[in-house]
Amino acid sequence: MTILENEYLKVAIDAKGAQLTSFFNKQTGVEQLWQADPAVWGYHAPNLFPIVGGLLNNQLHVDGETYTMNRHGFARQSDFILLDSDDAHAGFSLPHCEKTLAVYPYKFDFQVLYTLIENALRVTYKLINRDKKPVYFSVGGHPAFNVPFNAGEKFEDYYLEFETQEKLSAHVLNADGLFNGETHPVPTPNKKLYLTRELFAKDALVFKNLQSRMVTIKSTKHDQSLSVEFPHFNYLGIWAKPGADFVCIEPWLGCADSAGEPKDIKQKEDIQKVVVGHVFEASFYISI
Repeated sequence: MTILENEYLKVAIDAKGAQLTSFFNKQTGVEQLWQADPAVWGYHAPNLFPIVGGLLNNQLHVDGETYTMNRHGFARQSDFILLDSDDAHAGFSLPHCEKTLAVYPYKFDFQVLYTLIENALRVTYKLINRDKKPVYFSVGGHPAFNVPFNAGEKFEDYYLEFETQEKLSAHVLNADGLFNGETHPVPTPNKKLYLTRELFAKDALVFKNLQSRMVTIKSTKHDQSLSVEFPHFNYLGIWAKPGADFVCIEPWLGCADSAGEPKDIKQKEDIQKVVVGHVFEASFYISI
């Protein structure tokens, strides 16, 4: 386990999936990150690569070939290499290998970089093209935050505050985790989305036309808060397993397939492309 620490935060990262496993607020003494109860949901903050969401029939189509891949890709279950670390920074690498090439026919180095900057943690995704052709991929975060923050509070005491006032519509996922083409309105009076146990009864809320680039978890009972800022990400997922005491704020570049006909990876929605000899980077920030 790799530990980063400053006067505000102490965080821990596991080389398995390069996953953040603790986000401890030293100012309040509160563990802000869900602790992966396997009986409820066994992840803390998985990194999603090379796909985000589900594939039609769990099949990835690349240049006429078909590969099997489960929802959210293989990075979250892969062993990363620790590149470097000190008190404020740690970098992890997942290079292509025979195992990845068998399910994803690209040569790459996928890196997850963590940096403490005062009261914030910057999470950077870096994709280096090691191939002789463009690399196509999706990438995203899936951090789960404890709600409520403190003992004696209720999930329903909390709400999400968006950066700007907007008219939100969530894109609906079917039972297989694929978009069915429908949307439904999500009321956010005064930029606030109040958390209820029924809010995620039909899976995640997925926003594709969000103007806000920051969402903050707040309480009606006190002024403690936690923000996720995602300047480089086009889509946002918000999810909690029904009945669980957490909420995920998920910045995405890419998303699940739609029900219907399969598409080549090049035609997938919001797909990312890195040409030969180039590098992709995108960051989001978690702050207290």
